[in-house]
Amino acid sequence: MTTTAVVTGLGVAAPNGLGTEEFWKATLAGESGLGPVTRFDAGGYPSRIAGEVPGYVAEEHIPSRLMPQTDHMTRLALTAAEWALADAGLDSAGLDSAGLPEYGVGVVTSASGGAVEFGQRELENLWSKGKEYVSAYQSFAWFYAVNTGQISIRHKLRGPSGVLLTEQAGGIDALGQARRHIRKGVPAVVSGGVDAALCPWGWVPQIASGLMSTVNDPDRAYLPFSSDAAGYVPGEGGAILVVEDPESAHRRGAARVYGHLAGYAATLDPAPDSGRPPALRRAVENALADAGITPADVDVVLADASGVPDLDRAEAEALTALFGPRGVLVTAPKTMTGRLLAGGAALDVATALLALRDGVVPPTVNVAAPAPDQQLDLVTEAREADLRTALVLARGYGGFNAALVVRRAD
Repeated sequence: MTTTAVVTGLGVAAPNGLGTEEFWKATLAGESGLGPVTRFDAGGYPSRIAGEVPGYVAEEHIPSRLMPQTDHMTRLALTAAEWALADAGLDSAGLDSAGLPEYGVGVVTSASGGAVEFGQRELENLWSKGKEYVSAYQSFAWFYAVNTGQISIRHKLRGPSGVLLTEQAGGIDALGQARRHIRKGVPAVVSGGVDAALCPWGWVPQIASGLMSTVNDPDRAYLPFSSDAAGYVPGEGGAILVVEDPESAHRRGAARVYGHLAGYAATLDPAPDSGRPPALRRAVENALADAGITPADVDVVLADASGVPDLDRAEAEALTALFGPRGVLVTAPKTMTGRLLAGGAALDVATALLALRDGVVPPTVNVAAPAPDQQLDLVTEAREADLRTALVLARGYGGFNAALVVRRAD
């Protein structure tokens, strides 16, 4: 197997923990961040549960000059990026001393619909007060590429950059694109995804999808693979990762390597009325082939875990076909955070790297056992295991599928 990219820094902002180690401690303890929505009045909507990042005071993390021009989503992304760069030793001082070329560090993030909370506020100002009350920053603050742009500007990262829009699958796709840049000779890329759409403008389209849970008990609202599954719960947050060329990381004396991005693939489901099967299995097969491994080499799968019965069943069938009935450990720690739109898959990748580092599989909370027709070895309590290779899966609304193989740093 050929290593093409390593992860040297993590920054996490999640509903059950602000900061990487705080998130990881809560996750292993099975502490959920789901609860009633507080960022807006959801009382008139059928869905009223979400995962909100706790204790985040933007003014403690974001320069005052950036406050008027950034949405809550972008502030979380900037904070996670700062933490990831510091963790990798590539903050402002580290970048100056690392010997990286001026255009040697890029930024690739994922997005779903952009900074909708900022956009909603400015449109409300337009409707209720008039055009003179609309912020000039509306011209870019809502934009789906704003996280990439603001991270790049703040840290003077002038390498190849971009944004991937494949909803929940986007975090993996962004890391796949970062890996491509590394293969082409770029020393490092800041990548991953952070999202936040907990406002009416972000809420209504999700309700309209028919996939959101309308159960208003936080412990029962999001139960992927369960007989009681009734849809998903949304959340905010995600993870930013520093992806590096392994030789470059070694030359600059990187303090740690969390793991290797060993294989990646993405597919698109056929049209619903085509009669053809979903393409998730093919994404997994291609990612395993890209990593040069077989299903027998995978120790744990971090599932997409939609919480929608038909989608859960399709994922379980794909895993059973590849690994056999109960043939691999499967977990869905996103039951503690909700589905974070473009931030979810990146957070799952960070979770997988931490699981490989510490040799423990985080739990799928609130699910006692999978439904009888879903033959999964579902981890419902934290379980110690000798983990070398993890498979992370993600599916986005509209038929996007992504799979990423990560290997432990030995």
